[in-house]
Amino acid sequence: MFPAFATQNWFENIGRGYPQIWTVILFWVFAFGCCLGSFLNVCIWRIPRGESLSRAASHCGSCNTPIKWYDNLPLISYIVLRGRCRACKQHYSMRYFLVELICGILFTAAFLSAGLQQYPMAFIMLSWIAIFYAIGISWTDAEHRIIPDKMSYPCIIAGLLTVIVSPEVWGAEVTRLNAFLFSVASGGIPALFLALFAIAGKVMTKKEVMGWGDVKYILTCGILTGLPGAVFSLFFASFSGTLYGIFYSVITKRPFGRIKIPLGPFLAAGTLIWLFASQFIWKFFWMLKFN
Repeated sequence: MFPAFATQNWFENIGRGYPQIWTVILFWVFAFGCCLGSFLNVCIWRIPRGESLSRAASHCGSCNTPIKWYDNLPLISYIVLRGRCRACKQHYSMRYFLVELICGILFTAAFLSAGLQQYPMAFIMLSWIAIFYAIGISWTDAEHRIIPDKMSYPCIIAGLLTVIVSPEVWGAEVTRLNAFLFSVASGGIPALFLALFAIAGKVMTKKEVMGWGDVKYILTCGILTGLPGAVFSLFFASFSGTLYGIFYSVITKRPFGRIKIPLGPFLAAGTLIWLFASQFIWKFFWMLKFN
């Protein structure tokens, strides 16, 4: 996932002598991912609407009836209630189930990926933060055309704290200060480039060509995945977003220049691809470079 050195073979040591323990571990990793997905659903609903994440209890968006704990279990409650509120029988969005399921699957995949590639355990934390952030901004940007600061800033802080506590994520001999500076530079360099592009575009066209939320996304992505991950996410989003815009323009018969495309979902897709396929991308890059 990242260009760093393995410092311990913790993956093999955990289940040594007791292979069946992995069934329990993976179950709880999946459950943990689903629980964070449930919290992410709260963020996706409340943050764009300016609602508090902590003061109000979970409630139905239609009738405002408080949701009991047994109706708030990730995946299970949605299946049992068939996606309906117990009180008013109104349908919940399928997003609730999908976000929980995707988070559970990707959290488990990130755990296995770090272990199989013998990365330090701190990689798992960075991966989980990146997954949580990518999924969250995908929905908020697609639905509301915003990338909320309330999602970006906590993920930036969590990422920096992780590399300070566990600097080995960027190399076996890296100091805490160097790990911190590397993360800041990895996010800051592409974010500065994107910010200059946004400013220049507004000066030349007299309109917004890119939101500042996208700049903050790249900053966060660089801190969590390193400079190559941020650069890949940016180029992937630019390429795939342009293709989507062309396709949408042809289908709707609208001028391409008048189509506003939320870049967040494409940036998030690039980040997730990098998280799980960076080794293959590096090999492909070097193969093209030397052939």
